[in-house]
Amino acid sequence: MNLEIVSRTGTIFHGDVKEVVVPAAEGELGILPGHTPLLAILVPGTVRFVQPNGEAHTFNTTRGFVTLEEDQVMVVVDAGTEAEQVKSA
Repeated sequence: MNLEIVSRTGTIFHGDVKEVVVPAAEGELGILPGHTPLLAILVPGTVRFVQPNGEAHTFNTTRGFVTLEEDQVMVVVDAGTEAEQVKSA
C-alpha cells in the first residue's frame, strides 16, 4: 500500500507500508492491503504504520480524516509529529 500523511505545513510521510492503524472517531481502525474503500474522521491520537522492511513508525496527530481507495491511503491532519521509530525483527 502507499501511505501519505499530510498536514497544513506539508508532507509528514510518504511511502510504501504493510499496515496502518489510525485513530478514527469510532475507535482505532486497522488498514491492510485490499481493504475496502473508506472515508473516516480522525480524532487526536496516534497513527501507526509498518514499512515493508519491518520499520514501525508512530506519529502523534491532531484531528483530521483518512481516505482509502485502491491501496492508496491518505491521512490529512491539522498537525503531526513522529513519536518514535522502532525496527521490528
